[in-house]
Amino acid sequence: MSAPIHVLFVCMGNICRSPAAEAVFLDKISQAGVAGRFEVDSAGTGGWHAGEPADPRSAAEGERRGYRLDRPARQLTRQDGEHFDWLICMDENNRREMLRSGIPAAKIRLLTDWHPDPQVRAVDDPYYGGADGFVTMYDRIEVACERLIADLLTA
Repeated sequence: MSAPIHVLFVCMGNICRSPAAEAVFLDKISQAGVAGRFEVDSAGTGGWHAGEPADPRSAAEGERRGYRLDRPARQLTRQDGEHFDWLICMDENNRREMLRSGIPAAKIRLLTDWHPDPQVRAVDDPYYGGADGFVTMYDRIEVACERLIADLLTA
C-alpha cells in the first residue's frame, strides 16, 4: 500500500470553514471506502481559537447534514507545511497568511479550485453573518470536496 495523501484544510480560526471541510472530506472518503488512503486535519492561520470547539452554528449545520465537527481548533504551524502534501485554504486571505508563514506555495490551493462554478472563488467566512452563510459554506464545501477527492485519487 502506498503512503497516505496528507491533506490539511485551513481557514482563519479553525472553528467554521476548515473543520467543516475536514468533516465533509472525512465523511466522503469513508463512504467511498478510501479513508485509509488519506490523513486529514484542519488548522487556522490564527491561534485565537486554539483549543476551542467548532462554532456552534457550523457544528449544527454539519450535524443537520450528518457530519461531526469534534476536534478542537488549532493553529497552523511551519511543520504543517513540511508534513502535509496539500494545504487547502478557503480564501485568498488564508493563502496570503500561509505564504507569509513560510508554507511552500506549491502545496497551497484554494478549495474552490475544485468547484465547478468558476465564479465561486472562495468559501466565504460565515462567522459574522447569519445561519444562511453556514448553509452556503457547506454547499460549496460539499461540491468542491467531491471533485477534490476524485482528483487526488487519480493523481
